[in-house]
Amino acid sequence: MRRGRALEPVDRRILGSFEIAAGDAPEGSLVRAEILRQHRWGPSQVRILEDLGPSEGPRAASRMALALHAVPTEIPKAAEAEAARARAVRANGREDLRDLPLVTIDGEDARDFDDAVFAEPTQTGHRLVVAIADVGHYVRAGSALDAMARERGNSVYFPDLVIPMLPEALSNHWCSLRPGEPRGCLFVEMTIDALGNKTGHRFGRGIMQSHARLTYEAAQRIAVAGTDPRVGALFAAWRALEHARERRGALDLDLPEREALMAEEGGVLEIRHRERLDSHRVIEAFMVLANVAAAEELTLRRAPCVFRVHAPPSPEKLDNLRATLKTFDIRLPAGGHLHPRDIDRVLRASAALPEASMIHESVLRSLSRAEYAVDNIGHFGLALAAYAHFTSPIRRYADLLVHRALIAAIGLGQDGTADAADWGETASHITLTERRAALAERDAMDRLLAAYLSQQIGTVFTARISGVTRAGIFVTLETNGASGLIPLSTLPHDHYRLDEATQSLAGRHTKRRFRLADRLEALLVQAVPLTGTLTFALAGSAGDALAGEAKHAAAKGAPPRRKHPGKRGGSRRGRT
Repeated sequence: MRRGRALEPVDRRILGSFEIAAGDAPEGSLVRAEILRQHRWGPSQVRILEDLGPSEGPRAASRMALALHAVPTEIPKAAEAEAARARAVRANGREDLRDLPLVTIDGEDARDFDDAVFAEPTQTGHRLVVAIADVGHYVRAGSALDAMARERGNSVYFPDLVIPMLPEALSNHWCSLRPGEPRGCLFVEMTIDALGNKTGHRFGRGIMQSHARLTYEAAQRIAVAGTDPRVGALFAAWRALEHARERRGALDLDLPEREALMAEEGGVLEIRHRERLDSHRVIEAFMVLANVAAAEELTLRRAPCVFRVHAPPSPEKLDNLRATLKTFDIRLPAGGHLHPRDIDRVLRASAALPEASMIHESVLRSLSRAEYAVDNIGHFGLALAAYAHFTSPIRRYADLLVHRALIAAIGLGQDGTADAADWGETASHITLTERRAALAERDAMDRLLAAYLSQQIGTVFTARISGVTRAGIFVTLETNGASGLIPLSTLPHDHYRLDEATQSLAGRHTKRRFRLADRLEALLVQAVPLTGTLTFALAGSAGDALAGEAKHAAAKGAPPRRKHPGKRGGSRRGRT
């Protein structure tokens, strides 16, 4: 961001000072720049390449995240032209599902509806149908749309902005399963027994018509009231699938998800935890089962497939997890090759504890990251032997490849493909684009949180310790999940020792101990929207003075001086 003739980095990892030597932009603008001359002493010389707009304007946090992570945002003209030529599919040659009462269930703010569901009881269990938008009909291999989708890899979602994988003519129209509008689809019809075990499946290509667009909240209310047998049948099938998942030992990580409520002019009204309802679990279970069926179908036919794989955790990460769990008096069986149900037992045992969220976060950090691959190694977290993404081809390129493979393998049309020569490279690429999107989304949320909390300097929040280091204590607020640092220098004056085995910080003289997941009162000292950085102090400690200074500086529009309010003179040698 430009401040006078200087540039201030928006990436907290970039240190040093920078002076504009070429190019220009208005004061307070976000800019993209390159370093011309780097100096060991004094500011480095930079040239402004692009003005990205006001640093405090609408969507500033999202624009920063997009630029920092180099997320593609321009739609090629050829791809736009192909999307503009799209028209409705014809029923000829397709199985007609328009009378089947399929419904979509999505978030309140969703604009693209790519999956619809149906269930009904049978004599032996349940019949389920999952219908997915036929994106492959519009996005042909080798087309400009295909090149655009592959480059992006996936859609990127911010609270105030969406960067779709495909142009909106497709993602929000022809490939969106709007109520009452005929749409092409790939579908899978599945049967499960009373215990939730899949007993059969069949894929087809059809034309369908959504009978209702429900939100998660509406579906939950209907299920509780029992006023719609369609929704009741969905929940009944889910309960059977839930029993099967529990027997399988799949991990059920209950991690709070944050949501930002935005004002029309772009400001943040509120940031809060998103409630996870049973209706969310219903859709998750239906999608998992459809994805399993896709992977099994392609494996059975020896057709190419981009699998969603998840390796077991490494022995080193398991050892670290055991050490963390030990601090909560929870034991994880010894050995480097645990079954997912061993870890799931830990999650269940801790569910009622006040520290449950921290324990679940620790388990998450111990796990490997899921990725895409053409070689199947199974999915550890879901405790599945074969798994592929099939249910979201509007927003994930992997799903589109699976659709094409199914179309070719089953003989559902001439627009499928069994040419998988470069799918290994593509799988690696879309794994990276997925991780890029996750980082960009997290960065934007951190900046929105900092902007939201910048009006609350000096406020005391209830928080839990989420990490202890030699630099200080990391805390996470219970209200909205915001995380920040209580610097060591602001703690009550003492000689502190870090015990990595117990993940605690203990004072030699005061005997005050700070342990992972301990609850404390944290006073907000500083919030920097530009970098998404939050700094706290213990309420009632010397940090109160810095909070007062920060509030005074914020009122004047100036950043607070960097200061260690807990310092009482002299050296702090040995304080680690």
